[in-house]
Amino acid sequence: MIASLNGTVLSKKPEGIVIDVGGIGYHVSIPLCSLSDIPEPGKKVFLNIYTHVREDALQLFGFLSDEERKVFTTLIGISGIGPRLGLAILSGMPVNRFIETVNNEDVSLLTTIPGLGKKTAGRLILELKGKLPSVGVGDALSPKENSNAGDAISALINLGYKKPFSEEAVDRAMKNGADAIEDIIKEALKSLTRSK
Repeated sequence: MIASLNGTVLSKKPEGIVIDVGGIGYHVSIPLCSLSDIPEPGKKVFLNIYTHVREDALQLFGFLSDEERKVFTTLIGISGIGPRLGLAILSGMPVNRFIETVNNEDVSLLTTIPGLGKKTAGRLILELKGKLPSVGVGDALSPKENSNAGDAISALINLGYKKPFSEEAVDRAMKNGADAIEDIIKEALKSLTRSK
């Protein structure tokens, strides 16, 4: 598993960069937002790497910050989001703005990213809120149960569930012992899908 690369930039294109490390050239896919921050060919660069292994390929995804890599790995942990879509999402806006957009539940801003529809954007918010690194914008989740309940209800409404059903499902989830925001939402979704 390759975790990082420190070497010389050989080429720099939108489809990826090639880094020479000890005489071996590694092709690394990077978010388009980061391309302008990559040094010109001939200069040194350090990248945090996510290694994606498939039966027919080994792909390297590179990030200038560890925070960006963490957001990427969290993204691809969501069902239906593969590395290519994860990279496209992070190419659509800088990572700090993406975190802020998710925390603000701004579906319309997320849908400006090519390849992201309203439904997927809503699911991203539901799955990612509270799991991404903080960007210090002051809107991180409060640990209070009331705040978590409100955020969970809001997320369910954004997914198209009616407010009374959302409130009831969240209340039931919390009575069953769920207190973290993601647990509340998952439990509530289970009961909502059962009652459909």
